[in-house]
Amino acid sequence: MKLSIVSPVYKAERIIPILVKRIEDSVSRITDDYEIILIEDGSPDDSWKVIKDIAKKDTKVVGIKLSRNFGQHYAITAGLHKIKGEWVIVMDCDLQDQPEEIEKLYAKTKEGYDIVLAKRKERKDHFFKKMFSIFFYKLLSYFTDTKQDRSVANFGIYHKTVISSILAMGDVVRVFPIMVQWVGYNKIAVDVDHSKREIGKSTYTFSKLLKLAINTFLTFSNKPLILTVRFGLLISLFSFLVGCFYLYKYLTYGVSVLGYTSLILSIWFLAGIIVFSIGILGLYIGKIFDTTKKRPTFIIDEIIE
Repeated sequence: MKLSIVSPVYKAERIIPILVKRIEDSVSRITDDYEIILIEDGSPDDSWKVIKDIAKKDTKVVGIKLSRNFGQHYAITAGLHKIKGEWVIVMDCDLQDQPEEIEKLYAKTKEGYDIVLAKRKERKDHFFKKMFSIFFYKLLSYFTDTKQDRSVANFGIYHKTVISSILAMGDVVRVFPIMVQWVGYNKIAVDVDHSKREIGKSTYTFSKLLKLAINTFLTFSNKPLILTVRFGLLISLFSFLVGCFYLYKYLTYGVSVLGYTSLILSIWFLAGIIVFSIGILGLYIGKIFDTTKKRPTFIIDEIIE
């Protein structure tokens, strides 16, 4: 039984040696047959140099360099394409996902689960990131009509069948935890300790988090478009009710300003029809747009193994 550990790397040159050692110390208690796949995601520091140096000395380490910064979830996808193991562990490189918890996750697979997710008992992130996470997952649950757990992220162990199903998804926007939820299979979450980031700081800025949120909503839900259609219908209904009110006022009191009623009603009614039409067209264009784009989600520049 072979294990594959996949970890995207960005601005982590000082963390990588510690990460590799702790992974090897932990996984060696399970099996000697494993590989550590580190994907350098266009990092501006010397992360790739560190990975290359380690991979040349350690046959268990595989280094993948992307041609530029594609993003964490795209780097994970690149690593998943290279796995050889029956079970796959996905984890972040910043050591907030503790390698020592891998043994606990693997033990749970013996009970017949295809996916064992790491549930962070207490997140050790800064206040802003926690608040954004709460808001994001509440919105995501609403837009996708699913129950999303903000305490679960990338960290977990997955059977190769699950990974094959995730890779078969043709979505251009890749968000690994949501794709894991979508494919289904027999899953369970296990409580793990979440650590503080000891070296450096998170590279997820507000703009990056906002971009990820918007892409996620547009890719995994068409509810925003449906709400647009409903909004258009609401405007039209409101204009109709206002029209009834002004008709009553006209019949009862007469008209104080000639042309005002017809002008306002025309604007409101046409605005409702326009928004409604844009919503309908958006539903079709959105589907066509997602289907016809065939750009690669990542490009591999170099592999060391």
